[in-house]
Amino acid sequence: MESHEQQRRRTHQIIKLLRREYPGARCALVHANPLELLIATILSAQCTDERVNLVTADLFRKYRAAADYLEVPQTELEADIHSTGFFRNKARAIQGTCRIISEQHDGRVPDDLEQLLQLPGVARKTANVVLGNAFGIASGVVVDTHVARLAGRLALSVQKQPEKIERDLMTLMPKTDWIDFSHLLIAHGRKVCNARTPLCAGCVLEPRCPSSILKTGVMPS
Repeated sequence: MESHEQQRRRTHQIIKLLRREYPGARCALVHANPLELLIATILSAQCTDERVNLVTADLFRKYRAAADYLEVPQTELEADIHSTGFFRNKARAIQGTCRIISEQHDGRVPDDLEQLLQLPGVARKTANVVLGNAFGIASGVVVDTHVARLAGRLALSVQKQPEKIERDLMTLMPKTDWIDFSHLLIAHGRKVCNARTPLCAGCVLEPRCPSSILKTGVMPS
């Protein structure tokens, strides 16, 4: 069985290989400032980044500041974001978040984890996305569906809950790698290690992957 130190060394090798493979890996949500990233991340729940970017291309021209989201009825905002799904809950969360930002933070998105977690619609994943990509603050490792899947396949965590996976991953690498690691795994998950048919034969990580179909003969879950 692999020791924690061996796991750490293998993780370092994985990061090195993925950085070489995806030198431009970054947040896929198009944004120009912290507020736009926060809104886009809220919209990304149960929705693809591509769809969110299509919606926010118009949304961010209409709403420039947190206060702008409060000047329209919730039903109008719902119509603006309808195609992202769960539009009523998302509109309610966006307006609740923007009200707190306007009233308690002078219209600025806070760069503090605990303050972000107090905003409606903001859980740890969203807070990590905003802090890491808008402020360059490594508050943790973003665990989305790609990261969770690859963390399991690469035997970096046996956990199923995102926060427990995150805790495992944070122990395997220095804090300086936390932000990039998620981008790298997401890029690899989309291009090679997809959910249904991972392309193990062409995978740069195959020699270091315990779940490779080339080794096991079994499609990894």
